[in-house]
Amino acid sequence: MNHDEVLALFDDRLRRNAPPDPGCRVERDGAVVRQVGPEHGWNGVLWSGLDEAGADAAIAAQVHHFAELGREFEWKAYSHDLPADLGARLLAAGFTPEPEEALMIARIADLPTEAALPEGVRLLAVTDPAGVDLLMEAHKQAFGTDKPALRERILDHLRDGTETVSMVVAMAGDRPVSGARMELIPGTGFAGLWGGGTAPDWRGRGIYRALVAHRARLAAGLGYQYLQVDASDQSRPILQRLGFAWLSTTTPYVRGLAGVPA
Repeated sequence: MNHDEVLALFDDRLRRNAPPDPGCRVERDGAVVRQVGPEHGWNGVLWSGLDEAGADAAIAAQVHHFAELGREFEWKAYSHDLPADLGARLLAAGFTPEPEEALMIARIADLPTEAALPEGVRLLAVTDPAGVDLLMEAHKQAFGTDKPALRERILDHLRDGTETVSMVVAMAGDRPVSGARMELIPGTGFAGLWGGGTAPDWRGRGIYRALVAHRARLAAGLGYQYLQVDASDQSRPILQRLGFAWLSTTTPYVRGLAGVPA
């Protein structure tokens, strides 16, 4: 896999020319591509092609645009984005950085696709609201937080149909101990892996690896070429061992409504 070529494909297909999430729209504002949706949706900047001369004005324009909509939003910046000091400029404009993650991509043909689960654990496909409740319970056990807005976004995907999302829960008896989803982006060749968190008492038994393999097999069957993950420090070493390449670093910069001039 040519890393530079794949990163360029990622930028072009999933950022510069990104299709919108269900119930959202993608807009172009000069050198900025943003997604705008309902309050529970992901609102933010997907891509920007800025230079030093115009960066601050472009940032200010996005702050005012989302403020007029009454939306908190995220500027998803990457370490290869320009200008090189984009992160510092976002901080100066009142954004708050969240933990950075590794952008990792693999060619599906290079990945294992056999899901080897520990004894007593089975995979349950999530296809209805009851399954989403199990997925969110697994998320709460893994990460310690409730995410009501995420639940609503997942339900939007379900209503949109199985072409945009595939979800699974790892069940130990009647208890959901891990859950993951795959967001499918038709026409791009890319599918994104999200979630994958495991309850603390079930970690280290191969469930995360099994969930990656399960989703890789599904994506291959649907004709996708690449899997993409925004990986934490915890999952990055596992993904590297499976064959994912670390191509860039991404930092979500979040901007609330406080401090925006009327």
